[in-house]
Amino acid sequence: MKKENKSIIIWLLSGCFIVFVMVVVGGITRLTNSGLSMTDWHLVTDTFPPLTEAKWQETFEQYKKFPEYQKINIHNNFTLSDYKFIYFWEWFHRLIGRLLGFVFIIPFVYFLIKKRFDKATLNKCYILLGMGAFQGFLGWFMVRSGLINNPDVSHFRLALHLTFAFITFAYTFWVALDLIYPERKKVTKSLRNITRFALAFLLIQIIYGGFVAGLDAGLIHNHWPMMSDGQFFHESITLEKETWFERFTEGKSGVQFVHRTLAYFVVGIIALLYFRSKKFTLDTTQSNGIKALLALVFVQFTLGVFTLLYSVPLLLGLAHQVSAFFLLSAMTFTLHRLSK
Repeated sequence: MKKENKSIIIWLLSGCFIVFVMVVVGGITRLTNSGLSMTDWHLVTDTFPPLTEAKWQETFEQYKKFPEYQKINIHNNFTLSDYKFIYFWEWFHRLIGRLLGFVFIIPFVYFLIKKRFDKATLNKCYILLGMGAFQGFLGWFMVRSGLINNPDVSHFRLALHLTFAFITFAYTFWVALDLIYPERKKVTKSLRNITRFALAFLLIQIIYGGFVAGLDAGLIHNHWPMMSDGQFFHESITLEKETWFERFTEGKSGVQFVHRTLAYFVVGIIALLYFRSKKFTLDTTQSNGIKALLALVFVQFTLGVFTLLYSVPLLLGLAHQVSAFFLLSAMTFTLHRLSK
């Protein structure tokens, strides 16, 4: 690592940490059904929550005009106190998004003025800037889908918002790793290619995790290793939707089946990577990355099973999402060390 890049690395890793916190808070927001509590988006005026009781009441009355209250919460003896709870998590999630913007833009402008970037790093940072802006758009695009007729967000938009957050984190981490390990070395192509396949499957699994969350598909078939009634492929999969594509992208049973089945593939590919790596002489970072991957994938798999068995309680659901984040971190690190 070059000494002059240390401050840039710290800046990038700080951004990674804030993205991680934002994903955690986003998970709490989803699991507490708080995501539709703020019915509009204002860059400045939403920075602080309502500061008076009258303003709270006005905001609550505005919320009552939208489907979540009119179709669901109106029947649940939903009070202003309940509204303040769900409002907090959505407001906090957006606040972290604003913080992330400041943490990225202000140091970026400083480093740009001081000419601290080389050309390659500068271009990568421009990409990061665009990714951050697009992620903010995706957040509102997702929320908007639950404010029209259906009192829930589109699971497609939820999965897109979640997956792009993971990708933004991974790319930021990758740019930091480029600066931490600037030297080039011989690439072990077979291990690199296996890791690429593992990453692809992991990203698909994250997408399906978003589908499961958006459809509340974790609340059914709460059995393992089989689905309900001792069936590996439950008959309800074919009954929910007419086409196979719809069954595996919109049906609760079908989406859960894909998510739980893909988990075996992710574990299998990472196990293959671990055993194949024994045939090569690897440096410490490569070896540690692969060992971390193997450990984390089993932690993630175990958390997924218990999250399903207990019907997605808040803490287990959140732990499962956090573990996926760590697994992607290890995957990104390992792929980087096997590629450059």
